[in-house]
Amino acid sequence: MQVYREDPEAIRAELQAGLLADQPHVLPKYLYDALGARLFEAITELPEYTPTRQEAEIFDRSMADIVQGLPASACLIDLGAGSCRKAARVIPLLRPVQYLAVDISVEFMGNCLEALRREFPGLRVEGLGIDFSEGLSVNAIDAMVPQGRPRVFFYPGSSIGNFHPDEAERFLRGLLIDTSAQALIIGVDMVKPARVLELAYDDPLGVTAAFNRNMLLHLNRRLGADFAIADWDHRAVFNTTHSRIEMHLVARRDLQVQWPGGSRLFVKGDWIHTENSYKYSIESFSALLGRAGYSVAGVFQDSHKGFAVFVGYPQAV
Repeated sequence: MQVYREDPEAIRAELQAGLLADQPHVLPKYLYDALGARLFEAITELPEYTPTRQEAEIFDRSMADIVQGLPASACLIDLGAGSCRKAARVIPLLRPVQYLAVDISVEFMGNCLEALRREFPGLRVEGLGIDFSEGLSVNAIDAMVPQGRPRVFFYPGSSIGNFHPDEAERFLRGLLIDTSAQALIIGVDMVKPARVLELAYDDPLGVTAAFNRNMLLHLNRRLGADFAIADWDHRAVFNTTHSRIEMHLVARRDLQVQWPGGSRLFVKGDWIHTENSYKYSIESFSALLGRAGYSVAGVFQDSHKGFAVFVGYPQAV
């Protein structure tokens, strides 16, 4: 596995800037330490969180149609690979010659790659531990994928919703310009009633709350802060104006959080914004893909129309 080394000072600067902003915030990538990745896997099993099952239904029903026409002898590049379970459903039909898992959670991904190698012994299986939220480095991909090998990007789930729409457009355009994507398979969560969405992000069992609050432990390690989990509540609300779920951590009391070189006073009710998850319609996401330089070759939905898988190719010049 190729792991790109982080810059601890840059990370601390990024975290401190977010915590000291007028509206404190932390980027959602910091939800995913080793424990956070496992908690997210648990979230996908909850009855209230439907995207995973809806996407699975699409794959079960339409995978042969999804991969039809995709380049042969390709490298399947799995963005946010996690457990690699979804890729394992694509590989038998796409039949790539190489699989490249890309994820920020290196510890979690390593064991999953070993399982995939055992399942597909003839497939070249590799991992790339990198934060791709700001885009993928052409050097990083070129170092792993031979020149001339078609590159099919696989971005399942609904993580594209963590990007502001303008950022999502730039990111997807970058796959074409910087890394020579020849096809894209991407999952998108659809707009639903607010109550349905809020239950999906604030489940009665409290798994999503644990996922969000675990970020505080991650911040303590990264920044040297003294957050106490007991001082914070999880909150998820649907912002209808921006068509997004927002996750917050809300202070239960007045408190001072300290870290080497800085501190912040939080008054009871103040919150830290930890994640956005934008929801789309077929029309709005098709338009976003078009602006990013893709022609939409297919759209596949589950029986409840709650999720969609898009297949895109570079627009003809």
